[in-house]
Amino acid sequence: MLNRTGLHEPGIRMAIANPCKELAALVTRYTDGKGNGFHQTAVDGLEFQRESSVSAALCGVSEPLLAILVQGKKEALLGEETYRYRAAQYLVVSVDLPLSAFIIEASPAQPYLGFKLNLDPRQLCDMITVQSSAIASQKKNSTRGLFVSTADASLLDCALRLTRLLDTPQDIPMLAPIIIREIYYRLLTGEQGEAVRQIATSGSTMQRIAEVIKRIKANFAQPMRVEDLAEQARMSPSSFHYHFKEVTSMSPLQYQKQLRLLEARRLMLAENFDAANAAYQVGYESASQFSREYSRLFGAPPIRDIERLRTA
Repeated sequence: MLNRTGLHEPGIRMAIANPCKELAALVTRYTDGKGNGFHQTAVDGLEFQRESSVSAALCGVSEPLLAILVQGKKEALLGEETYRYRAAQYLVVSVDLPLSAFIIEASPAQPYLGFKLNLDPRQLCDMITVQSSAIASQKKNSTRGLFVSTADASLLDCALRLTRLLDTPQDIPMLAPIIIREIYYRLLTGEQGEAVRQIATSGSTMQRIAEVIKRIKANFAQPMRVEDLAEQARMSPSSFHYHFKEVTSMSPLQYQKQLRLLEARRLMLAENFDAANAAYQVGYESASQFSREYSRLFGAPPIRDIERLRTA
């Protein structure tokens, strides 16, 4: 199993420790009394997460986002890859990916705290068009659609200034877009800048794979031919399979399977579907195959897994 932490040195550098603590104090204040979970803010696309204990896996399809871990530790699973990160590190998801996430360090006295900002590939694209140097350095190789890195002081400063706007809501409409644009700039010029540029560079391998992913998401319950997806991506089937796996860590069929199983789980948990009807709804023709693949992904057969979630 691959473990990517994004750290290049032990511990957290003092240059980023203080702004991270300040951000933790702000997120603590804005989430006090609101309980565990994600909490929306008055800034469009900005949420805070607070958890007072370690958690079971939270599974779902993540859209493009920046998540700065402010306090505690977390683990994200993409296919068979494990990404561990901690305070003053950030995770970027650049395409829609089925992920499992675990809080692995949290307590009532020191809760897990996270800063999450949705990313808009169109805005990134607009910025790239005015950065000729970024376009010149564009690489055609595909990059993983998820990465973890250590935040620098400039990125944390942006997160702090955006969070402080919550104290002056009258400033949000004017200043929040400016600060968010600066966050995008810091990502584009940071150590993972090449991966970020691939999100929105017209014609890049990443962008072509992202368009195919949208098609799979919209039609995941339908039979799928890899040859048709490769044609949409303007690649040979073998090249498409290689680049899709580079971006998502899984094959197109594995990706579709995870979408089906996640939706089936949601239908059983939120809409009280039984296992057979949920399986049929998401495209399975064999109940036994559904049960096997469900157990493999979630660690228990459908009925037992849903009972466990409802009593957790």
